[in-house]
Amino acid sequence: MRIRTHRATSPWLFLAPGLAVIAGLVLYPFVSTVYQAFTDARTLTPGQWVGLRNFQDMLQDDQFWVGLRNSGLYVLMVVPFTVLLPLLLALLVQKQIPGIAFFRSAFYMPVVASVVVVALIWSWMLDDRGLLNGILSFFGAGPVSFLGDAWLLLLSAMALTVWKGLGYYMIIYLAALANVPKELHEAAAVDGAGAVRRFVSITVPSVRSTMVLVGALSSVFAFKVFSEVYLLAGRNGGPAGEDTTLVMLVQRTGTGLNGRVGYASAISLVIFVIVLLLMVLVLRADRKEEDA
Repeated sequence: MRIRTHRATSPWLFLAPGLAVIAGLVLYPFVSTVYQAFTDARTLTPGQWVGLRNFQDMLQDDQFWVGLRNSGLYVLMVVPFTVLLPLLLALLVQKQIPGIAFFRSAFYMPVVASVVVVALIWSWMLDDRGLLNGILSFFGAGPVSFLGDAWLLLLSAMALTVWKGLGYYMIIYLAALANVPKELHEAAAVDGAGAVRRFVSITVPSVRSTMVLVGALSSVFAFKVFSEVYLLAGRNGGPAGEDTTLVMLVQRTGTGLNGRVGYASAISLVIFVIVLLLMVLVLRADRKEEDA
């Protein structure tokens, strides 16, 4: 009887530390956020139950719609590049030639670099007197206000996100390309297929599941973008707040001595639902393509 009891309880004893961490750092904050989304809690006060009032206020908040627009545009603009460009980069560096390890490390360097440092470097480059405007002035073009125009600033943040994520997704694609049989490419080359034809007919179908994974990951990261836009645009979200994202709105609304924690929790819950829907749509699209 004792042996049976030990066999039943021993696995849970080993899992207990990890489960305690998950419960304290993941499960409890999630449940607390869901509850506070229906209260008028503030930073120093627990608040009272207000039902759907936070969500009703959200529909009338212009900044919420600006953040939703910018987060949606981020997904539409960033995801295609983060799916395709790292694949092309992986094809370039997968060749086993002398010195290729240096280029792999160089392409991966932005991933390990701090986003704060990278964003500061980009802000200096994009400044009115920065490197990029210096190059444009050399060719006779006037200075471009990359950080002063709302749309150019948002596009600059998107470019920063794509550039910083190239190396990370490149490594994922390299692992997938290593499993593609070389015999398929050799047979296609014998049949007269060119590089583009082999890429479309062999490489893409072979790594399609990896492309779905990269698309799902980049969609989540793009919709929840914060650091890149915050560091380039500032706390207020650029000119007139036009570059505010949903996560920036959560940070701005829910912090400070008089922060509207309940309202910020409601926005966080909306972000969670949208991200969940994005994941479901990506997986369903992949399943339909497999069935076809």
